Parts: sequence; structure tokens; C-alpha cells
Amino acid sequence: MADVDVLIIGAGLSGIGAACMLRQQLPRTRFAVLEARETLGGTWDLFRYPGVRSDSDMYTLGYVFKPWTGGKALADGESIRDYIAEAAEEYGVTDHVHYGHKVLRANWNSQQDRWEVEVTVVGTGVTQLWTCRFLHCCAGYYNYAQGYQPDFPGREEFAGQFVHPQHWPEDLDYANKRVVVIGSGATAVTLVPAMAAQAAQVTMLQRSPSYVLALPGQDKVAQSLRRWLPERVAYGLNRWKNIGLSMWLYTLSRRKPETVKRFLRKGIRQALGPDFPVDTHFRPDYNPWDQRLCFVPDGDLFAALRSGKADIVTDHIERITATGIRLRSGADIEADIIVSATGLDLQFLGGMNLQRDGQDIDLTQSYVYRGMMLQDLPNFAFTVGYTNASWTLKADLTAAYVCRVLKHMQAKGYQRCTPRLRDEELQPEPIIDFSSGYVQRALDRMPKQGSKAPWKLYQNYLRDRLLLGWGRLEDGSMEFARG
Repeated sequence: MADVDVLIIGAGLSGIGAACMLRQQLPRTRFAVLEARETLGGTWDLFRYPGVRSDSDMYTLGYVFKPWTGGKALADGESIRDYIAEAAEEYGVTDHVHYGHKVLRANWNSQQDRWEVEVTVVGTGVTQLWTCRFLHCCAGYYNYAQGYQPDFPGREEFAGQFVHPQHWPEDLDYANKRVVVIGSGATAVTLVPAMAAQAAQVTMLQRSPSYVLALPGQDKVAQSLRRWLPERVAYGLNRWKNIGLSMWLYTLSRRKPETVKRFLRKGIRQALGPDFPVDTHFRPDYNPWDQRLCFVPDGDLFAALRSGKADIVTDHIERITATGIRLRSGADIEADIIVSATGLDLQFLGGMNLQRDGQDIDLTQSYVYRGMMLQDLPNFAFTVGYTNASWTLKADLTAAYVCRVLKHMQAKGYQRCTPRLRDEELQPEPIIDFSSGYVQRALDRMPKQGSKAPWKLYQNYLRDRLLLGWGRLEDGSMEFARG
């Protein structure tokens, strides 16, 4: 049995960030990071498809405590993995990560005021028991074992290769092949231009369009600031600049959606020319930021479409055939390779079983406190990023808040911190207010948020920064107690 003060689950962007924050603010705290895979990086190690990159700028996807010094604003997956590894090494976290340790069950023992965490060592099947005072789950919000895969009729008849981006074959040869990418989200708009460079033809087949916005591949403001200012000062200023721009765009999208629609379509018309059917392929039936915007660096998707190496078809799939895809319209698309960029399978807390005194907890009946803790569950936090901004903005705030709580408990001699729901007028709401299919498919398996603070997620970085950084810890809903 291994015992620590804080146990962090997951060695991706969130988990390593939480561990680095812990090392900075509570250097004497005993902690460990458990990672089910054999390397760190999380999402940025799992996904290996061509062109894989961030869909948020690195000046906000980067940690608040470690400047991003890479040249690209939307960085490739390998560069992000290297950045995470550098942070782990720089802040003395590397030796605290235990790879191949998959968490199966976590039980809060109220007699001992400790978490009992059952872990299996991948490859050996050996079961270990870890105990800790505080448990912080940074396992992301989707299933690493499999992505979402619709049941396309006739798939077994296809004579070519059928691939899901979450499990990209290392030896996949698509040079001079006809490729169909099913999807219209961030993965699809990344794959199409990346594969078009070698493939004979790449078709993006979408059931419905997404909003797409071209961004510069390099941030010229960031480059200018770095020439004249110290690294950390330049990074901080540019980070706030990008936070402000993203919040402005999101707010404008909510208040004046038609204005934003016209702006986005105008940019696409300028990129593709007056003869391209923009309203057919780039006019969604929802408002901007009802689902995430897709950002394309230097308009690479539009360049691929202009070149003729890529094209877009907006239609429904009737069935998969031996030679490609038959559409509901009756048309056929021939393909040697079909890439099913159909999204994620959301999975809360990495799929682990959560218990209190040996009794399973029904997460669907739990309310979320401040976007990171669960009702009536002591000494537990989880990290889920923003839907309308960079993931790490919320991950940083969550890690810093956990450190605040731990310091407070240490100073006051508390053993437990437990969110208690005492507002009888609180109304339940879905935890994520997003119309994307991958979200809607999973809401019935998720906890819920409330209709007002501190049980409501406002998806507002400035508000959260103030409340989580300087708001009262003993706010009437958070109960602190001694043993």
C-alpha cells in the first residue's frame, strides 16, 4: 500500500499542470500522479493522426506558470507533448509519475478520512491499493479506449481501409489514395489539408456544416512582445490579449449571432472566391458557439479546397459500399480509405467507479460545485476545461483552487472539505450547455449543474478567476470539518 497527501489521476496537460502547481505552492506535500498509459501527454500523446494540433491558441492553452515559446500559435501535437514534458521536468514532477497504473475504483473512507484507490498495473494485472488525503482526477472527459463510431450500414462490405482518428495506424499509407473524411469538426478540418498534400483526393463528407475561422499560424503580436520584453511578461500580456479576444468573440456570438455569422461567411467567401457554394457547405443551422468554432491556421483548409486536392460534400450517408460511400441523394463517393472523424465518446472521471464507504455513487444525481467538486463528496476535485475557451484556462484555475483549499485546511487543522447543497430553490441544468452530438449523447451519464452559483458553470474565465482566486472558501456551501 502506498500513502500520499494528494493523489492526481492522469499525466496529461491537466494532471501535470496540477502537479506543477502543487510543487510550487505546497512544496512539502507528498503527492503522486497515476497514469494508465505508458507515457505522459494525455490527448497529445494518444492522437497521432496527420496534422494533429491544438484547436486553441498556445498562449492560452499553455500553462499560466510556463511561457509557450514555440513559433506556432496553433501547435502540433508533438510540440505540445514536449511542452508538457518540459514542465514536468522543470518543476520536479517527472519522478512522481507512475505509468501503467490504471485506477479502477476510488472509495472515500469516512472513518479514516482518506481515499482508498484501487489500481491495476497494466500488463501485469497486479492490483495495488493507494491511499490519500485528497484525490484530484485529471483524466479528461472522454474514453481513451474508443471514440464514437456510428453504425454505418454496409461497413463490413468496404474493401478499403476504415480508420478512426483516435487509433491511427502508424503504417497507414494514403499517398495517391482517394480518402473520404467523415465529419466537420476540429479533427476533420485538420485531417483534410494534412492528407491532401499526399493523397490523390480528399473529400470531407459532412452531414451538416460547422463554423470555420482562419487564424494566423504565428502570432505577430506575441513575436513583437518577445523582442522587447522579458519572456514571462511578454507571455502574460499576450495571454491576456488572447483571453480578451476570445471572450469578446464568444459574447458577441451570444448577443449578436447574425453579425458573427455574416463575418464568418464573409471571411470564407474571400478565401474561396465568389463561385464557391459557401452557404451549402459553411452555413450551419445553429448559432456560433452553440458548438465550438473550428480554427484553421493560415486558412490551410481553404488552400486545400482551392487547389482541387480536397473538396466538400454535404449530404447524409445511405450506406457504405465495397468501393466507397453511397449518399442519400443517390450519389456515390469512391474511396480507398475512409476516415471516421465522428467524434469522442465522453466518459466522466476516466471511467473509474466512485464510492463512499463502499457504496456506489450515482453521479447523475450529483450537483457540481464550482465546476470541479461533487456534492457531498469530501476531499475530491476533478478538472474539466472550458467549452468556449482553452482547456488549460480552467485547468489552471482548478489546480490553484485546490492548492488554496489545501492551504486553508492545513492552516485551520481541517481534515475534510465537503460541498453541501443547502439551496432548496436550486434547479437542475445540464452540466454542459452545448448542442454538439458528442455532448448530447453523454448528458444522461453526467452529473448536473444548478441554476445559480456556486453550483452553476458560467464558462467565464474572468468571473472564475475572481471567485476561485479570491472568493471566500467558507461560503456557506463548502463545509470544512476536523476529524
